[in-house]
Parts: sequence; C-alpha cells; structure tokens
Amino acid sequence: MRIAVVGGGISGLVAAYRLRTLLGPDADLLVLDRSDRVGGILYTGELAGEPVDLGAEAFVGRRPEVPELLRELGLESQLVIPAGLRPLVWSGGAAHPLPEGTLMGIPANAESMRGLVDAATLARIAAEPERPLTWEPGSDTDVYGLVADRFGAQVAERSVDPLLGGVYAGSSRSIGVRAALPTLAAALDNGAPSLTTAVRAALPPPSNAPVFGGIRDGYRTLLDALAARSEAKFVTATPGTRLARGLRGWVVDPIGAVDAVVLATPAPVTARLLGGVAPAAAAELAGVELSSSVVVALAVPRETALPQNSGILVATGEPLRAKAFTLSSRKWPHLAHRETALVRASFGKFGDDAALSWPDAELVTAAAEDLATVTGVPIAPSAAVVQRWPGGLAQYAPGHPARIAAVEAEVAALDGLAVAGAYLHGVGVPACVASGTAAAQRIAAR
Repeated sequence: MRIAVVGGGISGLVAAYRLRTLLGPDADLLVLDRSDRVGGILYTGELAGEPVDLGAEAFVGRRPEVPELLRELGLESQLVIPAGLRPLVWSGGAAHPLPEGTLMGIPANAESMRGLVDAATLARIAAEPERPLTWEPGSDTDVYGLVADRFGAQVAERSVDPLLGGVYAGSSRSIGVRAALPTLAAALDNGAPSLTTAVRAALPPPSNAPVFGGIRDGYRTLLDALAARSEAKFVTATPGTRLARGLRGWVVDPIGAVDAVVLATPAPVTARLLGGVAPAAAAELAGVELSSSVVVALAVPRETALPQNSGILVATGEPLRAKAFTLSSRKWPHLAHRETALVRASFGKFGDDAALSWPDAELVTAAAEDLATVTGVPIAPSAAVVQRWPGGLAQYAPGHPARIAAVEAEVAALDGLAVAGAYLHGVGVPACVASGTAAAQRIAAR
C-alpha cells in the first residue's frame, strides 16, 4: 500500500509509526508537511546551551498514551515527573495559592475559594445549592455562562480562566462545557440539583499518581524517534496541496496517487482539503476557530529568589501583558541542576493576537518586567528565546462534540480516509497520540 499522512505534527507522526507497525516494511509511507522540521506545535529549541521545549512542555500523566509510547520506543528513561509544587494565581495585584479540590477551577464548595474571591462571592457559592438549576440534558453552553451565573464573575475570571488559558489559550467565554468538562456535563445531564453537586460528582477519584509528566531532553526526543521508526519518506507540502478521489483510491498533490490518506492537519487546513470530497465535514471544520500565543523562555541566574511554586497563572483583567509563567526549574527536578534557572512566559489568548506582532526585544522585556511584578524580585535574564504560535490551538466552543461527531461520520463513509489532530478529542499530547493511533487503525483495518 502507498499511504499519505498529511501533517507532520505529533498526530501525524504517531499515525505514520502505527501504520508501519501494523502494515509492515513493504508499506510505502509518505508524510507531507509545510515545515522543514517535524513536530508541529511541539518544538524543542535551545536556551543557554540546553534544550528547552517552546511548545507544550508537559502532558497529562494520568492518561496512559505517552508513557506507553515512550516504553514502546525504548525511551522510558526519558520520562520525568514534576516536583509536586503547586502554582499560584495572580489576582487583584497579589499572589494566591491555586484553589484545591476544583474541577478546572470550578469549586465544589465555598471554602476552596477563600482568599481569592470577595465575601459576597463566597456567600453566593455557599448558597448555590439552594437555587434551582436549569439544565437541559444534552445541551451545551460556554463555561463562563454556567459558572458566572451560579457563582459570579470572580470565580470564572480568577479561578477558571487561568486554567483554561493554559490548556486552550482561550477563556471561559470561548470554551464549551461539554467539550472541556465532559464529566461535569454528564453529571448535569444525570440530574445534579446544583453546580456544586455536579462538580463533586465529576471530580476524579483521589490518586497518588503524578498529574503531569514530561520528557527529560524535550519533545524532540520523542518526535525524532517516531519519525525514524516510521521509516516514512518526508515530503515538503505546498500551499496548494489538494486531495481528490482517484481511480483506485486518492490523489494527493504533489505526490500523486495513493491508496489511503490520513489528514493530520489543523482544522482550517483539513476543511480546505476535504472541500471537494466531504463538503459537510469541511463546512463544520471551517467553523473551528484557532487561538494564537507566544512563548518566551528566560534564563536567569540560579540564585534568583523565585517562589517555591511550579508557576504563576494570571487572572482575567489584571494589568499584565503575560498570561502565565512556568517556573520550570522549580517545577522539574531535572532542570534544577542547570547553570541557570529557566522560566517560561506565555502571551496571547483567543481574540487577542497582538503579541504575535511585538518585536522579540519587546516580548523579552515584557516577560521580565511582568515576572518581576508577580514574584517581587529583580529579574535579569542572561539569555532568552521567543517562539510564536499563530493559530496554534483549536477552541472547543459550545457544540464542539456534536460538530466533531458530524465530521467523523462523513469521513467514516469514505474508504481509505481518516482524520487526526488536536481539534478532535483534546488538545493535549495524549489525546493527539490517541487520535493518530485511531487513524492508523482505521486505515490498516481496510
């Protein structure tokens, strides 16, 4: 078989690797990507002579996909876990501990919000179970609409937004309940009488397993291994790459006829490629909006008195330019031994792409000044690197699961075609690994 994988991000690389293991050495696999490197928005750069991830730097550790893949590739020694420090939230011009016992920042009781919100909001949370809850099973709404109605705007802006901003580069106003919080939606569908009751039902059971994991030498270790083990030929795609039905299968410009295709491209690109073969799916994907962001990695002297926390998230409405800081040398024990301390600053949220156009020097200055504000210590970077991510993350708006179900239903009717990517069933690396695996299995099953 001759198979094209369009898109060389983590989803496409996993699909190519899985196809090789499923179909054997005789399969002719081609990976098309417009970039001169693999990995998409996973990228390991260099700072102060050491590797640094400038896209995602962690994955959800309670999902099995990445640890299992690392073991399969003989990279289990690369798996690292955080030090277990908690992040802070910068709100009202002060740092607060990130509330515990919440579901993506949504509280199960008033006590968890104490110190972060005002007395009136605490009273509103405490009294929430007494207010009738209107929820139509199967419905959806943006997270802000639900949380602000039940608990007030402060909870959405100070507790929920910082966490959603880290996951989706969006906010509670741009993300839907059903896609981002499926267990909460299920609890509401099942008749939970209040939001606090639904949160308690939706919280995962207590576990001692690490919440997050990482890769010691950066994601390029995994990406390079997948590319090598796939034994695929990598082809530079052009802006005019097209997909069409062929006599025996498919035609993908510029490589010609193939038996099967995996589209592992962002939603807008997938929409364009599907336009002539799956028009309804293409129309659905054209409605998926993207958010842009910028990562600024700073190397600061080791003796800099950074707080003993994993990071600092910034609440909505604060007069800062950065939206979050990862104190990487505090968060990851394997980074604490470097000659300099490493901090990552993030800029940009859905609807605000201004930071993409700022010069590098301006971004580095903003990162250092805002970091000094939230830590209260002088910040003097010895080195810095800037990485822009235009259109990096899909926004899981209200109705997203139904949109994706419609896309997958139309694609499933087309033999030899599969889709994969971060816009389908989760933006995190484990979800992308799962989508690439599922796409490969679909193709191999024919």
